[in-house]
Amino acid sequence: MAGSRGVVVGYDGSDFSMQALDWALDECELRKLPLTVTHAWRWPYGEASEEARRHLRKAAEHVLEHGADCARASSTVADVTADLYEGPAAERLVELSAGADLVVVGCRGLGALARSVVGSVTGYVAAHAQAPVIIVRGPGPIPAPLEPGPVVLGLSPATPDEAVEFAFAEAALRQLQLVAVHAVHPPVMAWGLATGPVPDYAAVTRAGREQMEERLAPWLGAYPDVRVESRAVVATAKEVLRTASDTANLLVVGADRTRHHGRLGSVVRAMAEHASCPVATVPARPNGSQEVAGQRKP
Repeated sequence: MAGSRGVVVGYDGSDFSMQALDWALDECELRKLPLTVTHAWRWPYGEASEEARRHLRKAAEHVLEHGADCARASSTVADVTADLYEGPAAERLVELSAGADLVVVGCRGLGALARSVVGSVTGYVAAHAQAPVIIVRGPGPIPAPLEPGPVVLGLSPATPDEAVEFAFAEAALRQLQLVAVHAVHPPVMAWGLATGPVPDYAAVTRAGREQMEERLAPWLGAYPDVRVESRAVVATAKEVLRTASDTANLLVVGADRTRHHGRLGSVVRAMAEHASCPVATVPARPNGSQEVAGQRKP
C-alpha cells in the first residue's frame, strides 16, 4: 500500500527493544513490508536550557540511528525509516499505528517489573493502537528454535474475527501449526439435599470443540495449508492461555475494547504480563466490517 508504514517498532537501545526489532524484521521479511523504527525522547527535569535539550536530542538521534542501522545491516528489508519524536513513546506508537499493518514493542522480562511496564507504555499501546500489537516476551525470534512451537489462538465468543484472521495469517507465513484453545465453563453444581448429577466434562468439551470448529470454518477453507488443532479445556481462560503459551511461538488474543471502554480486558492484560511467549493483541476494525483472506464478510 502506498504510504504505508508497514511494521512499526519502538526502539530505545535496550536488549528488550533489540528483541522487538528482531521480531519486527521477521515480520517485514515474511510480509514484504517496510519498517519504521521510532524512538521517543523528552526532557524529564522541568525547565532546561536550549543547549541541554539539544544535547539530549542528539543522544536520542544516536540511539535511533543505531536501531535503524542494525535493521538495515541484519536483514533484507530495503525500506527502513527512522522516526524521532519528542514526547511520550506510547503516544507516538499509537499515532503511527493508524497507518501501520503491525506495531511491535518489547517487554522487560517477567514479574513485577514487566507488570509496571505493561501498565505504562506497552499496556497503553495495546489498548489504543489501531493495528495489531505484538508484545515480544521471552527470548524473541532469534536465535530461531530448531522446533518452533505453534501459533496459539485464544478463542471465545468475544474474540473478533480480525484476531482469527491474524492468527491464521501468522501460522501460514511462518509455516506453523495453529492451535485454537477455548476455556470451557461447566454448569455450576448446587450442593445440598438434592445434589444434581456430576457434569459430563467430555460432553461439555466436545460441544466446545464443535462450536470452535464452526467458528473457524471460513478460515479453514481460506488457509488449506495451515494445520489446525482445536482444544476445549475445562479451566479459566487465564489458566488455559498461560499454559498454552509455554510451548507456543506466538499467542494471539483479541483486544475487545467495546466491552472494556478502551482498556485491556483482564484476560488480555494477564497474557501481556505473564505469557511465556510473544503476545499479539488484535483489535476489531472500528467500523465493524470484517474480512476473511481478503474478502469482506457481512
